[in-house]
Amino acid sequence: MKIGLISLGCAKNLVDSEHMLARLRAAGHEIVDDMEQADVGIVNTCGFIESAKSEAIETILETAQCKQAGTMQGLVVTGCLAQRYRAEIERDLPEVDVICGTGSYEDIVEAVQAAYGHQKRAYFGAMEQADLEGERSRLTPGYTAYFKIAEGCSNTCAYCIIPKLRGRYRSRDFDALLDEARTLSDAGVKELIVIAQDITKYGLDLYGKRRLPDLLRELCRMDFTWIRLHYLYPDQITDELIDVIAEQDKIVKYLDIPLQHVSKRILRAMRRPGDRDSLTALIEKLRARIPGLVLRTSLIVGLPGETEQEFTELCEFLQQVRIERAGVFEFSPEEGTLAAEMPDQIDEETKENRRLIVEELQSGVIDDYNLSRMHEELDVLCEGFDPDADRYYGRSYADSVEVDGKVWFASDTPCAAGDFVRVRIDDSLGADLSGIRVGGAVV
Repeated sequence: MKIGLISLGCAKNLVDSEHMLARLRAAGHEIVDDMEQADVGIVNTCGFIESAKSEAIETILETAQCKQAGTMQGLVVTGCLAQRYRAEIERDLPEVDVICGTGSYEDIVEAVQAAYGHQKRAYFGAMEQADLEGERSRLTPGYTAYFKIAEGCSNTCAYCIIPKLRGRYRSRDFDALLDEARTLSDAGVKELIVIAQDITKYGLDLYGKRRLPDLLRELCRMDFTWIRLHYLYPDQITDELIDVIAEQDKIVKYLDIPLQHVSKRILRAMRRPGDRDSLTALIEKLRARIPGLVLRTSLIVGLPGETEQEFTELCEFLQQVRIERAGVFEFSPEEGTLAAEMPDQIDEETKENRRLIVEELQSGVIDDYNLSRMHEELDVLCEGFDPDADRYYGRSYADSVEVDGKVWFASDTPCAAGDFVRVRIDDSLGADLSGIRVGGAVV
């Protein structure tokens, strides 16, 4: 059969999609990019917050139009939305033939066959017993790959539904990870992006100790150019980990550390540790010990009961520590979470205004950061050429995939996607930088 797949949501979900595609290819099926050519369509969904749920439902309905047109025989829905809303999908989306939960990706071949035969089925294995290993058919460019070292989450953040969608935190086997990393390195991957819901806890459940530093040392012995880290929880960052990041040249000096807030009362309501003083001290220590460090964080405004004083404290913190990159989110009351049932829910207009205020603050931080890079020469991973702009574009170490800006540059000689080139920065374009290539390719 010809199989089409749409992957929504985070990078961790994308890795799941890659595992499913590999199983389907191994079973002899052909993967097509155009859903109108597919015999069976798969939508791997996100169900984290309201906007993600809406996108998933819209994508399912759009894909179902291929069934109505008679070109597609079956439709499979997988991922977090499927795990969270099985009964609702079965009741309200009759276009869907088969539903697979997050513990049943290994059933995808059987699921596709059932969908092609117009059979209504659901596959929901135990999340904690889901197979975390196996081949991948990568959906990223050849030079970049995600590297998922753990699944699930054992944190109990009051606003988050992920533990109910993915199960408890499970570290992958250390040797299996090294085997996969060697395969990626041998395939020519230059940028390895280490991901999990919390990479700093890697190994605690399996080996009784944190083994991320051990893993990073081994990865740095391989032929990657950049090793990028997502996400590090602030209360789990050890001195040993800081030393490894500082000492290993291949680990880019860019850390994604989700803080969510700085008010002690709000953090406790979120069921998270820390406060403004401890988080400020952590950032100061990281910057002192890791020269050139660029930080990214995520923030939530409008948690139930957040006062103007607590919001002001967050803004003052951001102006003080000047984190270079930040994703700002309005609190979303997700059913099944503790925060959704909290009293003193904040109205949508206030949440939106607070988000806009923080985004405006961060815009000034980004402008100042970009100005600080003027006339510097940066190593840039070329990602392509834009004929309309008549310029190449790529990313520096300070820019992760999709979430950050780009570096645009002119070059007198051709550049291929995946090349590392040296670029002298001469202009700032909002969140982006612009410059000109200098010298030859960077090895």
